[in-house]
Amino acid sequence: MPEPIIIAPSILSADFARLGDEIEAIDAAGADWIHCDVMDGHFVPNISFGLDVIKAIRPLSAKAFDVHLMIAPADPYLEAFAKAGADVITVHAEAGPHLDRSLQAIRAFGKRAGVAICPATSEQALAHVLDRLDLILVMSVNPGFGGQSFIRSQLEKIRRVRAMIGDRPIRLEVDGGVNVETAAAVVAAGADTIVAGSSVFRGATPEAYRDNIAAIKAAAEAGRRR
Repeated sequence: MPEPIIIAPSILSADFARLGDEIEAIDAAGADWIHCDVMDGHFVPNISFGLDVIKAIRPLSAKAFDVHLMIAPADPYLEAFAKAGADVITVHAEAGPHLDRSLQAIRAFGKRAGVAICPATSEQALAHVLDRLDLILVMSVNPGFGGQSFIRSQLEKIRRVRAMIGDRPIRLEVDGGVNVETAAAVVAAGADTIVAGSSVFRGATPEAYRDNIAAIKAAAEAGRRR
C-alpha cells in the first residue's frame, strides 16, 4: 500500500506581512505539512528567514514543520532548528563535507532527517546514506527563489531515486515548479510528498488556498493511478 500523498505548502510564497494569518489559513485549507525554506544568501542567492521566524510561527499549527536548510554550513545550526520546532530537517548534499555526520546529528536531536539534491547533483550522492534517511528531496528547480519553472529532466532522477529507496520507509519529496500541471507527472515518477509555493498561495484568500491544495492533491492522485 503506497504512502498517502502529502502536500507541503512552502511559506516562502506567503504574504510575510500577514505570515501568522497565512500559516493558519493553509493549515485550515488542508496542508499536510508546513514547508519552511531557510536561505542564507551564501549557499543560495537569496535570504529568506531563520530561527526566530520558525519559533514565532511554530505555535500556530500542529502540522509537521518541514524545514529545508539551504544554508552552508548547516551543522552548527541543526540543534537550534530542532529546538525551534522543526519536525523534519533537510540538509543539502552539496552544502557540507560530512553528510553522514549531519544526518546522525539530526536524528540524535529526535528529528526526521532529510537530504536534498540540486538538479545537477546525481542521486548517487545518496547511495551511502540511505539508511540514515527519512526523506529525500529532489529539487526540480535550482534553489534560491520561488516561482520558477519545473525542470523536466528531474522526472527521470525521481524515478531512479524511487528505485534506490526500494522498500525503505523514506519519503520522496519534490520541490520546485510543482502545480496542477506538473503534480501528476511527479507522482507518476515516484514522489509521494509535494512542496508547492506560488501554486498554493495564488488567490490570496483562505478559500483560494483550499481550492488550490485540493486541485494539486487531485492531480497528484491522478498521477498515482497512471
